[in-house]
Amino acid sequence: MRITFISDTHTKHHEVTNDLPGGDLLIHAGDIMNSGRDRYDIENYCEWFDSLDNYKHKVFIAGNHDRLFEDDPIGSTQLVKEFENIGYLEDSLCNIGDVSIYGSPWQPTFCNWAFNLPRNGKELQEKWDLVPNKVDILVCHTMPFGHLDATGNLNVGCELLRVKTDELRPKIFVGGHIHSGAGWKFDGHTHFFNASVLDDRYHYTNKPMTIDWDYKTNEITFI
Repeated sequence: MRITFISDTHTKHHEVTNDLPGGDLLIHAGDIMNSGRDRYDIENYCEWFDSLDNYKHKVFIAGNHDRLFEDDPIGSTQLVKEFENIGYLEDSLCNIGDVSIYGSPWQPTFCNWAFNLPRNGKELQEKWDLVPNKVDILVCHTMPFGHLDATGNLNVGCELLRVKTDELRPKIFVGGHIHSGAGWKFDGHTHFFNASVLDDRYHYTNKPMTIDWDYKTNEITFI
């Protein structure tokens, strides 16, 4: 399976187009918007995402900048459903062939943005408890604590999500949110991708990551 990972495009998705080689699956790990209040941002993003017909499947989640998905979940998801060739996951699961994909937008409180819950609190734990016991690809907006989550000298990922990923050991974890953490690492069980394409100044700096993935052996080759 050939997969491309992107995240944190913040309305600059068109800048990424020429760096998307095509394949079986394109995953966007949230923050498609800026202020998150403008319906046009969702529509414009979905038109673009839907138009990428060099990918067989396209899946995305919301992030902390995507306020309308939390403030108006019915209207936002109904808009996405107008585009038949893309999938939106919010605390939900989909399957592509034999591969299971679960997506969740939540993260520890960061300023006054969307999908925020108190760090290490009961409500956030309840969100991670919704993740199935067996999932091949886990897509979250935040990163697990200690995995590609550094800003300056601080790790700012989610501690509770780290416990959950250590427990479940998904084959692939995809996130973003922390632009400075962009990259890939492997802990012996899980391939972690921080797929942020913009830097901390919101400039398109990090190219999308594309891999050929053997989902049975969990071996990857970067394209």
